[in-house]
Amino acid sequence: MANDQAAVLAAVGPRLRALRTRAGTTLAQLAQTTGISVSTLSRLESGNRRPTLELLLPLARAHQVPLDELVGAPPTGDPRVRPRPIVRHGITFLPLTRRPGGLQAFKQILPPHTPAQPQQQTHEGHEWLYVLSGRVRLLLAEHDLLLTAGEVAEFDTRLPHAVTNPDPHPAELLTLFGPQGERLHVRAHPRTD
Repeated sequence: MANDQAAVLAAVGPRLRALRTRAGTTLAQLAQTTGISVSTLSRLESGNRRPTLELLLPLARAHQVPLDELVGAPPTGDPRVRPRPIVRHGITFLPLTRRPGGLQAFKQILPPHTPAQPQQQTHEGHEWLYVLSGRVRLLLAEHDLLLTAGEVAEFDTRLPHAVTNPDPHPAELLTLFGPQGERLHVRAHPRTD
């Protein structure tokens, strides 16, 4: 680790010199812009002075580069979330939340005629589903509902239930599931005339 740190610090000087020469700036001009003496700047560039945060911050500002670029920090990873699909009984679940516990969000893709022999199940929790495309059959206790794109259903998952796709093309839905029975709280209501 000490070798890594020494290598990072040794590379700062050449980076500083390259930035200054690329900009066509003299040490005197850079000294005037940053308030750092010419001799200190020269020693930094030659590696005879250890770079400190107090020296690097004004230099990064003067060169208009992030501090990471001066010290050669490794690039950060891709910030996009790429959920790994979960496939159960032919149904694809794309997790949209990453934290464990609490309300969970999923996009579900139900292939045509899935499942062929639906069996109602029960478990702890509360579910809210919104049909994005296609049609979805919701068996909820003694109710047999056919939901189309834009329709919503909300239910306690302790009731026997099954969600199926009765059609010959895929159906997509957005599901919010509260494993401890968390419910959605609607704060805005449509205006009634």
